Amino acid sequence: MTAIKARTQACNVAKARKRLADARAYLETAAVISSDDSGALGGVRAALAVLAGIAAADAATCATLRLRSRSENHKDAVAVVKRIVHPDANAAANALARLIDIKDAAHYGFDTLNAQKRAAAVRHAERMLALAEDILSA
Repeated sequence: MTAIKARTQACNVAKARKRLADARAYLETAAVISSDDSGALGGVRAALAVLAGIAAADAATCATLRLRSRSENHKDAVAVVKRIVHPDANAAANALARLIDIKDAAHYGFDTLNAQKRAAAVRHAERMLALAEDILSA
């Protein structure tokens, strides 16, 4: 396997568990918002899903690779997740890539993401979280 060229940070299982807790908290908060998934709250829900996916990626990579992406380009985190040896790693990495694709719009955009994209963001975060939980439960 080739070396990771993006900026990374060393971490361990304890840090992975912290980031897993963060990911769960972001998604739990997004679930609270789902009762009013319109307007600004819908955008906040999607933004929290993006944060959950990134935190779950950190958890998964810290637990398995003992490092996480610290690159300014969040897409570099996708390549790091793809290095995990796990049957669901590629699917989770693809879900993370989709989350990163909407990150700018969810966090900084003027226009509200449509309901389909908001729901997809939560599903993608749940997929990334499922990988992290599976890895850390082993």
